[in-house]
Amino acid sequence: MLSRRQGLTFAASFGAVGLGAASSIAAAAPDVPAPAVKTPLSFAVPPGACDCHVHVIPDPAQFPFWAGRVYTPPIATAAELLALQHALHLDRVVIVTPSVYGVDNAATLDGLRQLGPGRARGIAVIDDKTSAAELDTMAQAGIRGIRINLEQAGVVDPAASAKRLDAAVQQIAGRPWHLQVYSRLSVIAPLKDQFAALPFPVVFDHFAGAQAALGPQQPGFAAVLELVASGKAYVKISGAYRVSERAPDYPDVAPLARALVAANPDRLVWGSDWPHPDSAIVPGRRPTDIAPAQPIDDGRVLNLLAEWVPDAAIRTKILVDNPKRLYGF
Repeated sequence: MLSRRQGLTFAASFGAVGLGAASSIAAAAPDVPAPAVKTPLSFAVPPGACDCHVHVIPDPAQFPFWAGRVYTPPIATAAELLALQHALHLDRVVIVTPSVYGVDNAATLDGLRQLGPGRARGIAVIDDKTSAAELDTMAQAGIRGIRINLEQAGVVDPAASAKRLDAAVQQIAGRPWHLQVYSRLSVIAPLKDQFAALPFPVVFDHFAGAQAALGPQQPGFAAVLELVASGKAYVKISGAYRVSERAPDYPDVAPLARALVAANPDRLVWGSDWPHPDSAIVPGRRPTDIAPAQPIDDGRVLNLLAEWVPDAAIRTKILVDNPKRLYGF
């Protein structure tokens, strides 16, 4: 959530930047080294392409972490994100509030303000105390949906997840938003009919939590394919390193991506998952210790899309058309 003062500040500053106008950090971006890009791009990225899953982690002295977090990421600023966008030839981005902030969306909103409405949209995390007025303020600042992180909450029981979904539906009813879900197939599949009945789109993070080693025939993946084929759900083909252990090219992810494309290329979006936070529980590492980001080469990650989707017209759908529709660019 955000305070009234923060909300008014974000809304005013966001509204003061005209659609498509350059933000205050745009001019400085070339002076900021692009993070984590080692491999040159292997294909022509279409104009208007969007990275649909990133986080920003500004100075914690200004934007404190949630006391209940399970890990602490290093700083990853909006200026660094913009440099990454330029390095990857991307024009748009979706900033997602990570679990380390709980339901405090101030860091995400500040990232939206810095990047401007011509480039950035956001996904917020809320709870039952988030008011309609706060949602209005976030919408004005560029928020286009809310995220339910069932993995972070440890909710792996479909019945408990169903209650969470019902509450979220009530909170954002009547808004042109969507619901983003971070979960696993064993939770998603039993709730297929509930997802299909939602009055707005549902977006599943990171291949809907599939395990690449088990392939497209794994239990629960057929339910995701059915939701995608019907147009009821989007899937982010993102975070390959979260679903596969076969670095650096994750060849076992390709069959999942191709199955999703075959189901419905109009319901897929791509994300880098920058800055690649490592939320794993490591013996001896406390939640307040800095957890180094995972060493992911973002150039190589984007190149994987061309391997999964060799058709340039379909890549344009995934990188440009689908994000434009879903996030209102």
